[in-house]
Amino acid sequence: MSAIANITVKKHDGTTDITYTAVVPSAGDTVPAVWNSQTVGVAPAHQPSLRLLSKEASNGTKRALHATFVYPQIATDTTTGVTTVINRVVISADWTIPKGMAQTDIGEATYQFANLLAAALIKSSCETGYAPT
Repeated sequence: MSAIANITVKKHDGTTDITYTAVVPSAGDTVPAVWNSQTVGVAPAHQPSLRLLSKEASNGTKRALHATFVYPQIATDTTTGVTTVINRVVISADWTIPKGMAQTDIGEATYQFANLLAAALIKSSCETGYAPT
């Protein structure tokens, strides 16, 4: 198992870093680890967040993971000064890892999937909301 740590990634401009701070480590199966981008907003609900939980699946023959990323759009009322969430982008992913599969194959599948998500074509499709035609 990995220990929770802060995660730093590039922002949309491709050069600026943004850090997702480790807020809560997982306390075990079905309890998510939580990271927030604490440089945005004044309340946790205003901050982009990533949650990752894991659990046993298929009668103990697999491990299942579920990730949820939430990116809120916030606005401040010019009269009251109150900041609220007005929209959210929500992205989730589920995957299962067979316990009997070779670790090298699991590693290869994991890295290929993560790198596919980082590909410019996939990023562009996610940004526009349309699959490539």
